[in-house]
Amino acid sequence: MEIHLKIIGLLLMLLSIIHIVFPKYFNWKKELQNISLINRQMIYVHTFFIAATVFLMGLLCLFNAEEIINTKLGKTVALGMFAFWFARLLFQFFVYSPKLWKGKFFETIIHILFSVLWIYLSVVFLITGISR
Repeated sequence: MEIHLKIIGLLLMLLSIIHIVFPKYFNWKKELQNISLINRQMIYVHTFFIAATVFLMGLLCLFNAEEIINTKLGKTVALGMFAFWFARLLFQFFVYSPKLWKGKFFETIIHILFSVLWIYLSVVFLITGISR
């Protein structure tokens, strides 16, 4: 399981870095023009803190995999991360509209890849958290 946590660590750090391109890719300069300043700034600030949190989760997994696996605190953290990523998996199917990806090749590939990623994270953290 240690190798999986280290792989997850790298994947999460990569995922956090990808957030840097969100404003340009999603054309936030234009898309967010018509919302209030507070809402616009909240989107940027929350995106930053989500990316920072995901990066720190990645660091934790990469450099503390053994402790996550072998300590009570680590298992509790793993169960917390399971809850976080499992919730993200549910949002993938029940919050985001299929209109965003159905019938669109690139978006469908991304939807599938992220669904697989959320499943992988959820399974690894759950197994880590409940194993003896």
